[in-house]
Amino acid sequence: MNSWITLLLLFLGIVCSIIFRIYRYRQIIDGESKSSPLSLAIQEIVAVSGGVYLSLVMLTSFLKLDIPERVSLHTISIDPLAFTAICLAMIQPLFYKFIK
Repeated sequence: MNSWITLLLLFLGIVCSIIFRIYRYRQIIDGESKSSPLSLAIQEIVAVSGGVYLSLVMLTSFLKLDIPERVSLHTISIDPLAFTAICLAMIQPLFYKFIK
């Protein structure tokens, strides 16, 4: 049951992050663009989480940290670096909103 709650919270976090990014793009884009704010928001969250993931992998490799390959949460087995990267990408728009 807790694994479903974890997946649901992760999904809701991603959706909220995408909604914040769409709102920001609607303020930036004039109307002549061909890309929709949704596609730009999804593209940005994937790019940010990918960049953070690569940075975390390089950092752990450079520091020779022993991080488990998989972490099990009841029935779900996840990569801890990927989970950290997606969580940081989800909260990034909140930092942007609070700074402004």
